[in-house]
Amino acid sequence: MQPGHLPVEFLDAQQIDFVEHPPPALTSQERGEIDRLWAEAKARNPTTFDGPLVAGLGIDLAGPGQSVVRWARTTYRHRGLRRLRPAEEVPGSVFVTVLLPTEAGLTVGRGSSTTAAPGHWSLPGGSAEPPAAGHPLDVASLRRDAARELAEELGVRIVVEELRLWGLTRGTRFGSLGFHFLAPPVPSALVRRRHADLTVCETKRGDVPELDKIAFVPSTEQAACLGPGADYLHQVLGQYFST
Repeated sequence: MQPGHLPVEFLDAQQIDFVEHPPPALTSQERGEIDRLWAEAKARNPTTFDGPLVAGLGIDLAGPGQSVVRWARTTYRHRGLRRLRPAEEVPGSVFVTVLLPTEAGLTVGRGSSTTAAPGHWSLPGGSAEPPAAGHPLDVASLRRDAARELAEELGVRIVVEELRLWGLTRGTRFGSLGFHFLAPPVPSALVRRRHADLTVCETKRGDVPELDKIAFVPSTEQAACLGPGADYLHQVLGQYFST
C-alpha cells in the first residue's frame, strides 16, 4: 500500500493549541436529511444517544513543533453529514484512545452490537466531549476523556496524570484527529477481572457492555489475526511496537 493511501498519518504532537469555531452552517435540506438519517439510526438501535461531540475542522502548522486544532461543538446526529457532502467538506471526529500495556501485550477490545462499529477491534477509547462553558478544550481535558473511557469500557481506573500523550493521528479521508495516550503497565489478569466485573454489573442493569470481548496483542501480526479493526489500529500498533 502506498503511504498516501494509508488510513491515518502521524502528526507532530510537541505543542498543540485549540481554537474554537462555530459549527459548519447547514442548509435547510441538509438539516432535514440529518434528522431523517438520525431517526433511522434510532429505529435500528434505540440506545443511540445524540450526545455532545467535538468536531474537528482542521489542524494547522503554526511553527516548528506547534500545531493549532480548529474545532466546533456538535452532536452525534451531525455525523450524517458524511453521507451528504464530499469527504473534504465534512468535519472530522476528534477521539481519544488509551494504549494499555500488559505483560501479554497491548489491550484491545471488540465493539458490541450497540456501538458505532460492532464487531470491530480497537483500542479502549471514544469520542471527545466538548468542555463545559468557560473551560478550555486542551490536552488535559482530552486526557480526562481518555481516563473516563478506559473506566467505562474496561473498568480499569488510571490516575489521569499518569496518562501521557503518545501520538496524534489524522485520518486521510475525513481528517478525524486521534489523540492516543499511553498508560502505565498493568497485569493482564487485572484487566480481565475488571472487564468481567464491569460486564456483570452492566448486564444486571439491563445494559450492553461497550466491549463484548477483550484481547492482548504482542505484535501487529497478532492484531491482524483478530478480525476487522478501527482504521487507525494497524498503524498505531505498528508505530508502538516499532519503538
